[in-house]
Amino acid sequence: MNLIILGPPGAGKGTQAKRLEEKFGVKQLSTGEMLRAAVASGSPIGKEAKAVMDAGLLVSDDIMIRMISERVDQPDCTRGFILDGFPRNVAQAKALDVMLADKGLAIDHVVEFKVDEDAMIDRILRRAAEEGRSDDNEETLRKRMAVYREQTAPIIPYYRDKGALKTIDGMAPMDAVTAELEIALGAG
Repeated sequence: MNLIILGPPGAGKGTQAKRLEEKFGVKQLSTGEMLRAAVASGSPIGKEAKAVMDAGLLVSDDIMIRMISERVDQPDCTRGFILDGFPRNVAQAKALDVMLADKGLAIDHVVEFKVDEDAMIDRILRRAAEEGRSDDNEETLRKRMAVYREQTAPIIPYYRDKGALKTIDGMAPMDAVTAELEIALGAG
């Protein structure tokens, strides 16, 4: 099972991805973690990514696709993978589709965690206060939500038109989200 999880920051994507990893033996792939690992490994693609990042630029779609291509070929992805944080735009989604098709693979499911932004921000701020974390403040959260709306949310119609999109109520209690997610994936 190859899956993409979409949703704004704090929607529970990481928590649900970990649960899917445990239940189905698929591997969660975080592009941020993949970038850090590639740079640390000193591989050719890691050196290329490091040069771009050291210049203060965003890593190109081409580098990201090549990095994901190498990563999904690893043995821990033979049962499938979960992409969290990629694709972020329609061009990346299309490039991902082409790369996977070249490998005889495809995205089986795209799941969007739908949330009420104001309620989500309140929930994150309460959690941050309980945990004594100052990095989650309302201004930062609203900016992150706006970036998601402007940059990533436009890929939702792309996947809806392909018939791959499933929408989950990300505001439900965690176990209810897991149950709804498993039903959406045909495993409930």
